[in-house]
Amino acid sequence: MDITLILIIVAVLFVTLAAILKRYRRCPSDKILVIYGKTGKNASGSISSARCIHGGAAFIWPVFQDYAFLDLKPISIECNLTNALSKQNIRVDVPCRFTVGISTDPENMTNAAERLLGLSVDSIQSIATDILFGQLRLVIATMDIEEINADRDKFLANVSTNVEAELRKIGLKLINVNVTDIRDESGYIEALGKEAAAKAINDAKKSVAEQNRFGEIGKAEADRDKDIRIAETTRDTRIKTAEANALAVEGENSSKIAIANSDALRREKEAEAARVAVAAEKVQAAKALQEAYQSERDAELARAEREKATQQANIVVPAEIEKQRLIIEAEAEAEKLRRTAKGEADAIFAKMDAQARGTLEILTKQADGFGKLVEAAGGDAREAITMLISDKLPELVKTQVEAVKGIKIDKVTVWDGNGAGKDGKSSTAGFISGLMGSVPPLQDLFKMAGLDLPSYLKGKDAPEEQEAAPAEKEG
Repeated sequence: MDITLILIIVAVLFVTLAAILKRYRRCPSDKILVIYGKTGKNASGSISSARCIHGGAAFIWPVFQDYAFLDLKPISIECNLTNALSKQNIRVDVPCRFTVGISTDPENMTNAAERLLGLSVDSIQSIATDILFGQLRLVIATMDIEEINADRDKFLANVSTNVEAELRKIGLKLINVNVTDIRDESGYIEALGKEAAAKAINDAKKSVAEQNRFGEIGKAEADRDKDIRIAETTRDTRIKTAEANALAVEGENSSKIAIANSDALRREKEAEAARVAVAAEKVQAAKALQEAYQSERDAELARAEREKATQQANIVVPAEIEKQRLIIEAEAEAEKLRRTAKGEADAIFAKMDAQARGTLEILTKQADGFGKLVEAAGGDAREAITMLISDKLPELVKTQVEAVKGIKIDKVTVWDGNGAGKDGKSSTAGFISGLMGSVPPLQDLFKMAGLDLPSYLKGKDAPEEQEAAPAEKEG
């Protein structure tokens, strides 16, 4: 039983390993392995439609992924373009042969996987042919006949630039361009060829004439060189004879010169020795003076440094200390003023806050008391106000009395002809009554406050006023 289980496990492992190995695909060097299905995200973060591998291997997940190959073999396309309009409006025939292939650039491989996967070579060749014809016509339309015919490098560079930019969009790249011949229907290129041939023939004739001229000139130059060589030989002979004589004289003169030079050299050496001795004495004297001056200079510099240090210690340092003291005192005074101002501001704020709280408390208590007073008056605010004013009657009466209390009358003279006035009152009594009448009565004070004085405080005239009131309402 155990052996059977082991064999089953081994068989399962073998089948699993075989399946894994079968799904592990290697990519040949002449192909591109395209893995499609669930391939994850690309470098830009978007969902990748396919993953392309060139020259490697990858594991293909069953069910989730599948694969295919793109062939990298070059494709030769013949483009015999006819009646293409050039920049000079001359129609030309440009037979070309292009060699293209699928690009191995990562971005271009993705384009090829998206647009060429599953297509046959003929289909790819047909798509590329359409692109090549269009771009070739576009390049010819931007160039002159002379540029197309003479400057082939520029023509091929323009074709490569335009064609390759379009081929990259479908994942292809341009490998080679070969232009066999260029013809035009008007014979312009043929005329250019004849012109070039005639120019070449004329240049050849000119070259032959120039070579013949160079031959005549060379012969004349050879004869002249021969005569010059003969003359030079004669001259050399005479020169050598003169040189021999000169050498003899030169030998005698050299010996005399050597003797004179020896004497001059001796005198020169003696003069030089004397000059060196005198110069050495002067140099030593100058050095002695220089050392003395240097010593004096060093002493003066040392004294100046000492004086500078003394002045620094006596003047600058105390001034700096005084400056720092004044700065510290100013900062301390400023800090004191800031703290005093802050304390005063805090005290004012506390005082105003306390006053506001007291006023608020008084007004709150008064409002509470007035509310209770209105409640005691049965909810009638006018009755409550009447009660308040009644409570203040003694003060109001006192106020009326005070109005005439301070009047000082030293002397009053009353002129009365008959001794009696209206209603039996004398002039003196009328004066006193008028004086008291100038004081506002309680009824007027109540009316000014918008209230009515109770009848028991109005006096004897109250019933008359009560009777007059209904009459006014009826009228």
